[in-house]
This record gives sequence, structure tokens and C-alpha cells, in this order.
Amino acid sequence: MSPNNEHEPRMELSYRQINRDLLRTMEPAGRLYYAVLGVDLVILLWGIFAWVYQIKTGIGVTNLNNPVGWGVYIATFVFWIGIAHSGTLISAILFLFRCHWRNPIYRTAEAMTVFALLTAGLYPIIHLGRPWLFYWLFPYPQEGHLWINFRSPLVWDVFAVGTYLIVSCVFFFTGLVPDLAVVRDQADGWRKKIYGFLAQGWQGTDRQWRHYGSAYLFLAALATPLVISVHSIVSWDFAMSVVPGWHSTIFAPYFVAGAIHSGLAMVLTILIPMRRIFRLEAYLTEMHLENLARLIILTGTIMAYSYGTEMFIAWYSGNIYERETFIYRAMGDYTVAFWIMLLFNAVIPFLFVFGRIRRSIAWLFTISILINIGMWAERFVIIGASLAHEYIPFAWGTYRPSWVELSILAGTLAWFFLWFLLFAKLLPVISLTEVKELVPPPMRGGSHE
Repeated sequence: MSPNNEHEPRMELSYRQINRDLLRTMEPAGRLYYAVLGVDLVILLWGIFAWVYQIKTGIGVTNLNNPVGWGVYIATFVFWIGIAHSGTLISAILFLFRCHWRNPIYRTAEAMTVFALLTAGLYPIIHLGRPWLFYWLFPYPQEGHLWINFRSPLVWDVFAVGTYLIVSCVFFFTGLVPDLAVVRDQADGWRKKIYGFLAQGWQGTDRQWRHYGSAYLFLAALATPLVISVHSIVSWDFAMSVVPGWHSTIFAPYFVAGAIHSGLAMVLTILIPMRRIFRLEAYLTEMHLENLARLIILTGTIMAYSYGTEMFIAWYSGNIYERETFIYRAMGDYTVAFWIMLLFNAVIPFLFVFGRIRRSIAWLFTISILINIGMWAERFVIIGASLAHEYIPFAWGTYRPSWVELSILAGTLAWFFLWFLLFAKLLPVISLTEVKELVPPPMRGGSHE
């Protein structure tokens, strides 16, 4: 690969070689793949066992209590929603700004969006305790004339996340269509029929490309404001209340920035092992990973500013409840999670300022995992500390997750990565079409054909 400049890389590869290299991920799996899949399934089954135990025994097997009625489940729900939003932003916004270095990255980011939404959607159902009644959230005609409260932010979540899931799936599938045609042309038997159906009759004609470009541009323009609005609605689950530490107008931009921050880190966490396992170094170069690290510096700066603004508002407002809530976060029962949040989200990302760290694969991978831990800790602190330390001292309480909650958390992590393991074997993990855009057009009879 020989970039003309840092922002618009150009590849010295033939179209045939690109097809061969990028479709290699879909070849029959080896022992390493099945070993990782086996471990993942064991963790997933343990999480399912814990959930069945919770359903059978009752929600009391968790450590949720009064006043802390929300805990690990809702904190992880917000975490996965944030992860989902950044995937679409990476793809859509960088596409709208014509950043060509996004081409090898965006497919994984879009897949991450869909799989994170599928994971996030489990948590409100798990949190219900009686998951078979989840349909009560929908406004359907029924004999009891019991209608949901449309003024509740929790109901807004159902419509916002549902809409976002539909748009994300359409956006993801639309980008796949040209690549599915390539897979169709190289497959045989029943695989050819399946990929032929999914390719929707794609032949690569000029008319198809014009309609494809218009549709993809429209979906990118639609998804960008949708991402911002959906995570703002998730933040209103908290900001519309009067709980100290929640009732703040900063929550909408604060949550959106945190979503992008955690999503960028998750993209690095996924891309780095995938790049190594499938030998994609020629396509996912250090330049692509370094650009993601630079974006993390930006989002880390926003997070540091947001934390400072929150603390300043609590002090300057003169509201004793807000002030005591933030003191409790820093020095009370949740002090470890609070300082992990500050250190991992607002301090460690600035290590990427140093070029040597920004170009080190080991450092990139380590810091990305730390940021994900920090962002989960942030959600846990926001929810747990505010509910545990509200207005009346005799109603204060503490909350520590039980083994059931942690087991379900581990199981849903395995659920998320299971989708990625299947994705890597069933679909191209890097867009063949858009990588070919970085290759000089082939001459007639040239080596690219």
C-alpha cells in the first residue's frame, strides 16, 4: 500500500487480489476459530443459566433494592446503546465528509451497531423480572383498556431504539449488496442461492450504481441526526427526573459524546484482533488505527470537559443535594468506580498524543479496553450513586451486583461477540467495493481485471 497522502490512501493491488484476500475470512474455520467459539458459547450458556435461575427464583436474586432499583442491567443497557451509536456515526459522518480512510473500517463499525442494539435490547427485558410481559410496552388494543404513558421517557426508548435498529439494519444491508454479489459469483451450490437472493439481482450496471449511491447517501444523512436524537432520548431517562446528579441539561450532549467515545474504543478492540487473525494488515493499516486514536483524543477531551462541567455545576449551583451527590461519588461507596471512570475516560486517552503510543498495536488495544471499562463504570456510577444517595438520609442505601447480574453481564458480552464470530464467516468483514475505490482504475487488459 502506498498512500499519496495521509488522508486518501491508494492501494497497489489488483481487483482479483482484493477479492481473494478479503473473502479469505469466509473460508472454512480452523481450530483457533472453533476454540474461541467454544469458549464464547460456554460463557453464553452460563449467562442463560443465570437468567433462567433469576426467572425461576425471582428478581430478588439480584441485589436491586430500595432505593437502588436500577443497577447493572440498566447501566449495561445504556453502555450498549452508546456502543451502537458510534458505529453508525463512524460510517455515516465519515462518509458524508468523504474521508476515504473509513473504507476498510466502516463495515465492522456498522455490524457493531446492529449487534450492540441486539444486545442492548435484551436488558430492559431481563430487568423486567417477568420477561414474558415485555409486550405491555406497546400500544396495542386490549380488553383492560390499559394504555402506556407516552409521557414517560422509558416509552420513548422503545420507539427511538426500535427506529434506530430498523434504520441501522437497512444501512448495513445496503452497503453489503455489491459485496454479496461478488460472494454469489464465487460461491456454488446452496450458498450461491442464498447469496444470490441477498444480492437482490445486483449486476453492477451504471443504473444500479446510481441508485445505490443515492440510497446510501440518503441513509447516511438520515442516520446521522437519528444517532444524536436517539441517545439524547436515552439520556432523558435520567434528566427528566428530579434525582440529584441526573436532573441536568448537559445530559444529552454528554451522553452522545460518551457514546462516540466508547464506540471508537470498541471498534479498535474488535479491529485489532481481526486484523491479526485474518492477516488484513495490507487493508487495515496502522494509519487507519492511528486515525481512530486521534478521534479518541477528541472525544476524550469532550469527556474531560463534560466531567469538569458537571462538577462545576454541582458546586456553582449552590444546591446542597447536587453537591453532596458528587462528593459521595468521589468519596463514598462508589469511589473506585468513580476514579476508574475519570482515569480511563479522561486521562488515559491523552496517551494517544504521543505518536509512539498511537502507532503501537499493543498500546492501542490495551487503551481501547480500558476506555470500555471506564465507560461502563461511568454508567454504573451515574445510576447507582445517584439512586443510593438521594434527598432523605434515612432512605439511603448501597448496591453491589450479585453473581446473577455479573453472570448475565458476561453472557451478554459473549452474545455480542458470538454475532461477530458468525459475521466474520458469513459476510465480508471489509467492504470489497469501497476498498477497490482506493485502487487506480484498471486499464484494458491490465493486471487489475
